[in-house]
Parts: sequence; structure tokens; C-alpha cells
Amino acid sequence: MLHTLNSIFPVRYTAMGLCVFGLLLSVFSLLALGVGLGSFLLCAMLVGIGVYDLRQSKRSILRNYPIIGHLRFMLEFVRPEIRQYFIESDNEATPFSRAQRSLVYQRAKGEPDKRPFGTQLDVHAEGYEWMNHSVAPTQLASHDFRITIGADTAHPYSASVFNISAMSFGALSANAILALNAGAKRGGFAHDTGEGSISTHHRVHGGDLIWEVASGYFGCRNDDGSFNPDKFAANARDPQVKMIELKLSQGAKPGHGGMLPGPKVTPEIAQARGIPVGVDCISPASHSAFSTPVEMMLFIAKLRELSGGKPTGFKLCIGHPWEWFAMVKAMLETGITPDFIVVDGAEGGTGAAPLEFTDHVGSPLQEGLLLVHNTLRGAGLRERVKVGCAGKVVSAFDIARLMALGADWCNSARGFMFALGCIQAQHCHTGHCPTGVTTQDPLRQQSLVVPDKAERVYNFHQQTLHALQELVQAAGVTHPSGITAHHIVRRSTDHKVKSLAQLILTQLPTRALIDQDLNSLPLIYRHSWPRASAHSFAAEFS
Repeated sequence: MLHTLNSIFPVRYTAMGLCVFGLLLSVFSLLALGVGLGSFLLCAMLVGIGVYDLRQSKRSILRNYPIIGHLRFMLEFVRPEIRQYFIESDNEATPFSRAQRSLVYQRAKGEPDKRPFGTQLDVHAEGYEWMNHSVAPTQLASHDFRITIGADTAHPYSASVFNISAMSFGALSANAILALNAGAKRGGFAHDTGEGSISTHHRVHGGDLIWEVASGYFGCRNDDGSFNPDKFAANARDPQVKMIELKLSQGAKPGHGGMLPGPKVTPEIAQARGIPVGVDCISPASHSAFSTPVEMMLFIAKLRELSGGKPTGFKLCIGHPWEWFAMVKAMLETGITPDFIVVDGAEGGTGAAPLEFTDHVGSPLQEGLLLVHNTLRGAGLRERVKVGCAGKVVSAFDIARLMALGADWCNSARGFMFALGCIQAQHCHTGHCPTGVTTQDPLRQQSLVVPDKAERVYNFHQQTLHALQELVQAAGVTHPSGITAHHIVRRSTDHKVKSLAQLILTQLPTRALIDQDLNSLPLIYRHSWPRASAHSFAAEFS
């Protein structure tokens, strides 16, 4: 009953309804009794504000919550004064997230992101990091930093070093997908589809797509959930699709799989995924198209061929090291290498996942990225495989730091969600997203005005790369790839100051895993490399 009433007159419009009722009552009082002019003027003003809120396109909160939505912006306005007393505590983890959102909002809106009165961080705190600069800075003509992925394929892709990370239609609303892709089209950067496949909303604006193919094979599956090569080829050969990404796992819930309940499988979602309407949609925890590392490499080669020669790679969150080593050994044995690998950090987000998975399963991005980068170097394959990464990447310093640790490019989901207007209400899994970003409710998502938010997506990308350009110039190099672990410095827990090159092993010698004695290498290689097999994901423990 309550659900039915809410669908007819949503609760979030209650304030607007009360104001309209009050206006009608005051009109009656004024005409019949000659009193109530003040009430009439007040209610008329509030109704006017509500009508304006519903018609304006800049703020999704106000479109979904007319009148009462202004309370949030009033609190935001006085936040610097009340933060210390009412919002933040010494142990609260949210201030950094609030700072992230603030930075993205400013850049997305095209507002100045400069801050007065020095650093916002405690430069003497343990773990504080900074980048060393040069007394001979460079001057660059452009901030459009790019790399070529799949140089030896029939369709190499010139990718931006900053792209939209995997977020599916279904997890995000139709308007969110439309805005992201329109922003990507205008800015010339890539939009990862997520495992939900390519929807009609991805195709409207024609922005570059990275098609993520996961264990459910959405968009390229048979009725029993197995891989269908003909359906894959039909989608993959679309000129809008620039790269193919085989998803093994994601940082937020690696090894988990998932299910979209039948009631949430709308006709639009069913069409995109190739599944029946209203039936539970299962994402298995593992792939059915291969069961060994060698078979996985053969499958990657098959996807590349079926796509017409487009760059093809895979995404994973590092788990058992011997499984990753087994993949590398399969590359060496078969001679088949992916064109790219995306490392997803455990700190990455998702619409919903068990708390234990989000907090305690999977390797954080830094450790996973270093292992992938070093292993490829040690196997003599690093020059053949580009490495991307994702996991709480928001600022230009995030990009510079991760590229210093071995990444060729970075993806961001959270940053672009903030650009769309996400306020981290954490109602993604309920369908009640207040800003229309992560809901399939057609009324709620109307609050997200596509042209306005597409402009913000574009602005965020451009302003972040402009900030990256300034960092690159200050470091005295000509491309973000020129920033190394020697440029990034950290105050460690013992209050000693060391570069990341001193603190962590960032460069395993080329072909060290082939030509050198393993006893001279770090423990993880001495222990797990000999136990990895190209023909099994299981470790060979004696």
C-alpha cells in the first residue's frame, strides 16, 4: 500500500505538496475572511521555489527533492564553521572522501580549484607523500596525454591516460550512461561498459567504448549462459568498440560473482545483457569458456580474432600470486600475450558487496600493480603488454603516482560518478539514489539532466589532465610516463623520508625470472613462481 502511494505521489515531494496545500488554504482564507496575507506570500514564495527546483537542470538533488533539498546546500555553505563540532571526529574516515568530492565538483563545474593558506594536509604526518620538482621545468603545449594500446593489432587504440572505469547499465541509470558517454565523446577518452554489456544508451552519443566481457558473457551468451562467438563478433566489430576487456575479477568483490534479482531485470537491461525479462540474472564467480591459464590465453586470442583484430586484454584484482604467475607462464608457453592488463585494487567500489569482501578480500592497488608490472618485466613481456589500473583514482596526483609505480594509464569510476553529481548517499543498492545516478526509477533519474552532466564529465576530465600537465611540467619531464618512483617521496612510519623507489621494489630486472637465479629475487617469486603452472590455476605444492 505504501509503495503504491509512493509511486503515485513520492514522499520526497511532500514538502512541495504541503506548500501547495498551504497556498490554496491561504487563498481561501484571504478571499473568505480577509486575513492570511503573510501566509499567502510565504506559501507562494515556497511554491515558486519548488517549481523552479523542478525545472532547473544544474542540481539533481533539488529536482528530486524540491524545497527541502535546499537544506543540504545550506548546511554545505556553513560546513567550514560547523565541521569541527558537528560533522567530523578525529577517527572519522570521511573527510578525505569529502575532499575528493569537493575537488571533483569544482573541476566538473568549471570552478577554480585553487586553495588559499597552504596545504590541506599535515606534511609531517606519517605516510604523507609528495612529488619532487625540477629547477628546470618543461613547457608543454597540450594536456592531451595518450598512449597506444595494441600497436601490433589491426586496430590499435590511442587512449587517454585517464578514462571512465567499468560501471554497468543497470548499476547506473540510463541518464548516467548517456551523460558519461557524451562526455567521453567530447573529450576523446574511453568509457568502459562494465560487465552489463553495451546498452542502447551507450550508443546514442558514439563515445569510445571498452567492452567488458565477464563470466556471464552478457551481450554474447547462449541461453544456458555459455559464450556465443557469433553474438560476440557482432558487438565487438562495431566501430564504437575500441577494445575488448575480459573481466576475471573486480577489486570490490573478487571471487564473488553476483545476482541481479528478476524484478530488477527490466526490458532495457534484458536487451543489453541478452537475458529474459524478469528472471534472476546470474554472474558466475568464474568463467566457463576456459579452465586453465593456457586455455585463457587461447580464449583471448579468439576474442581478438573475432573482434577483427582489436586490442584485447583482461582485468583482475590480484589474489593468489601463483595464479597470476600461471597466467604469465601461459603467455610464455603459448606466445600469446594480451594487449593490456587492467589491475583493479581492492579499494575499488561497487553498488553492493558483502562487507567482508569490500574490506578484506583482494590486493590493494599499489601491491597488485607492482606485482603485475614487475612480473611482466621479469618475464621479458612488459614492452608487449600495456598496464592500466583502477581503485580510488580521483586526482592528478593519483594518476602521476600510479604511473610512477608502473601503470600506463588510469581508470576512474568514483571520480566520474562525483562529476555526475553523486553525493555518496550509499543507497546505490536500494534504487533510491537521490541524484539519479544509480537508480532505474524513471522519475528519480529524470533529475539527472544529460547535457548538463555530460558537460561536467568533460570538464572533470579536462581539468584533471590540465592539473596533470602542470605536475609533469614541474617534474621536468614531457609525459606522465616520465614520472618514476624516484619522483614520489613518502614520510614513512619511522618518520624517515624516502622515495618510493627506496621503500618498495619497483623494478624487477628484465627477464630476471628467466635468466637469473630465483634465490636472488624477492620472497614472493622464490616461493610462488616455481609452483605456478601454465596448465593449472592451482599451485603445485610438494
